[in-house]
Amino acid sequence: MKADWIVVGACSGALAVVLGAFGAHGLADRLEVSELEVWSTAVHYQMFHALALLVVGVLARGAGAAGRARSLNGAGWAFAAGTVAFSGSLYALVLGGPRILGPVTPLGGAGLIAGWLLLAVAARGSGAPPGSG
Repeated sequence: MKADWIVVGACSGALAVVLGAFGAHGLADRLEVSELEVWSTAVHYQMFHALALLVVGVLARGAGAAGRARSLNGAGWAFAAGTVAFSGSLYALVLGGPRILGPVTPLGGAGLIAGWLLLAVAARGSGAPPGSG
């Protein structure tokens, strides 16, 4: 499935602003300072990766080579899934979600790292793994 990463990134960025405002205004009197810091971390990572998705979308529109397009699409999926897992699990934990979500956070972080690495592969031009060309 080919996604429009500009739309996904823009929506994620908008949601990050909404959740940031909610944390600052709706949760400030209800949460401990440490919980607000976790919420803020989730918002920051979501916004950084919303911007990364915008970059992926812009690059994908002129990708050319099939390998590069695959790497960019993979980066988009990794950023999107990583954001949902990383930031989403932090939001849920702060709001009292089950502690079983704790191990999801580093898996989301791994997804975000994978997205950056796939973006690096795409930047090489062909979509081939580093060192193979």
